[in-house]
Amino acid sequence: MLFIALLLPTTVSATQILTYSDHEPLGGMRTRFLNDVLFPAIEKESNGRLKIEAHWSGELSNSYDALRNVGNERKVDMATVVPEYTADALPLNQIFKSFPVGPASEQQVAFFRHVYADIPAFPAELEKNNVVSIFLATGYPLAFFSAKPIATLSDIKGGTWRSASFWHRDFLQNAGAKPVTMPWGEKTYNALKTGAIDGMMLNVDSGYDLKAYQFAPNVLLAKNLWLGHLYILTMNKKTWNALSHEDRVAIQRAAETAYQSLGSVMDRCFNTQIDDLRQAGASVRVLQSQEVAQWNTATQYRAAQTKWVHEQEAKGVKNAGTVMKQVSAIMDETL
Repeated sequence: MLFIALLLPTTVSATQILTYSDHEPLGGMRTRFLNDVLFPAIEKESNGRLKIEAHWSGELSNSYDALRNVGNERKVDMATVVPEYTADALPLNQIFKSFPVGPASEQQVAFFRHVYADIPAFPAELEKNNVVSIFLATGYPLAFFSAKPIATLSDIKGGTWRSASFWHRDFLQNAGAKPVTMPWGEKTYNALKTGAIDGMMLNVDSGYDLKAYQFAPNVLLAKNLWLGHLYILTMNKKTWNALSHEDRVAIQRAAETAYQSLGSVMDRCFNTQIDDLRQAGASVRVLQSQEVAQWNTATQYRAAQTKWVHEQEAKGVKNAGTVMKQVSAIMDETL
């Protein structure tokens, strides 16, 4: 009995609590997948030695401060980092959004994993910010939400369209539209109602969640309209290094298990969103493959990529051109 009693304190202290921060509420596909699939898998694979204490809705950190808080400041052990919100710290990760057409579902998951596994510059960029990648979650494709009826993507020509991404603003301009940027909210709603803007180019799930269809009910989309949005689940580098080899391997096994189902979950949720948009009164049309190919040509994305490479090299990102070529080769291979 004494022997057992002496063991008990060691057994209790063996469980390590890892604090996780997410800027989004628990409810969307990505957050539910982490909470219901990945985090339980980490606990299971580690035999209960690791447990995730998750904080949602920006409770511990907003999206723009996430990288700093999990990295250099080490306020949390883990956090989801969106590269688009930290372009200065993660310049190479901006490359992903420079493609107008790309893979979907399982192929999209495989693409990001391929890039991070085969191009050392990407994990190195994270480590420079004192974080390591644990899991690569990705987003849904682009959709065009128009206030007026829109038959094809060529109908955006001459119109004023809102987009948050600098890449997409270039795409819109090259396709003959006038791109504008404005914060989402009342200003955007009023711009749609008054006709100051004709529509929005954004990921379909944001349009769905933000009820963009109330003011822009005409929707064009396709699975291969590439968004390139990446949600990197990161861990503080010191926290990762302090884990035992056994626990690091357990996390990697849990991620591998989660990856196997992520693509099919995204497919189901994508189809559900289309059904819900239609039930809400939106006119939704899925573009045919030749229309997606026409958009790919209209964006002149190669020229936009070349311009970006020159800008980054001027800022001191000397490997921007090399990495762009490497990512482009993997994208071509995937497609």
